[in-house]
Amino acid sequence: MVTKLQRTDTMDRIAELLGPNASELLNHTSETISKEHIQLPGPDFVDRVWSISDRSPAVLRSLQSLFNYGRLAGTGYVSILPVDQGIEHSAGASFAPNPQYFDPENIVKLAVEGGCNAVASTFGVLGTVARKYAHKIPFIVKINHNELLTLPNKFDQVLFGTVKEAHNLGAVAVGATIYFGSDESTRQITEISEAFAHAHELGRGVLGQTDDVVEQLAGARHDQRDHGELAKHDADATDRAARVRRIVLVQLRRAFGHGHAARVEADPRADSRSVARDQVVQRAEQQIDAGQAHHRRRDEAQRQRIQRLGDRARALVHAARRGVLHDQRVALAARLDAFG
Repeated sequence: MVTKLQRTDTMDRIAELLGPNASELLNHTSETISKEHIQLPGPDFVDRVWSISDRSPAVLRSLQSLFNYGRLAGTGYVSILPVDQGIEHSAGASFAPNPQYFDPENIVKLAVEGGCNAVASTFGVLGTVARKYAHKIPFIVKINHNELLTLPNKFDQVLFGTVKEAHNLGAVAVGATIYFGSDESTRQITEISEAFAHAHELGRGVLGQTDDVVEQLAGARHDQRDHGELAKHDADATDRAARVRRIVLVQLRRAFGHGHAARVEADPRADSRSVARDQVVQRAEQQIDAGQAHHRRRDEAQRQRIQRLGDRARALVHAARRGVLHDQRVALAARLDAFG
């Protein structure tokens, strides 16, 4: 039987913080799935849900340690502080407004002082302070990351360490993200499945996060293929000036030597050969314009091809509903499989 949280002053405080949305959020009742059909949180959650699974006693112990720490200990609810953005966005982008969090210890201290059930972060953050804090608050190591420093941006989570390393630094669980719908999702699924299996062998819990990167693109298969190109075009638009500068520097090195290029990079205004530099800039702009025009032509051709296939498919489906054109439907299915 599920033990429910009592409505105390804490719940009143939560309602106060939620403000005018409190009633809607706290009293919402789902009309889609009844609560009798889901596993609700409670102090017995591990016993009630996971103890009958194939999880080993060591994994069950790790999971229970998450539920038994922090302000929410024993309730079946968890509050985890996740701070892994430094890998994807760079530490400067993540922590510049609060420079004290460049120090990994302050991230862990924030989780401890906040009464969190656990702190989830990178190998670097947790490994730096493992001997001081791994026995004081449960560690969850995020084992894979995307990175947004490479242009154009990619949608690919790659491993930054091993499950064995996470085990050795005292983590009770490991976490990972999979970008479903990305070109690399099959590899990510296989990679993380193997990592999670290893974590279970070592008695660690696992936490997964899934991001559907193509949902906003209507979910069609051709939209999935185009997602990387859309991201690339966005990156091209936002980073045009930087790419022009890189091309300029490369061409200046070829034309005038590294010393001249270094002076331009340090202070473009100090360049005495402004006419030559302007010509190089113009050529760089022309190169980028030509590349973008090529991408637009290729994308338009791809869209037209998809449109033609879609029109043909709808026509054949309409004919199939009348019970005709069986051979053509078979041929179309083969063409669509080949196209996909």
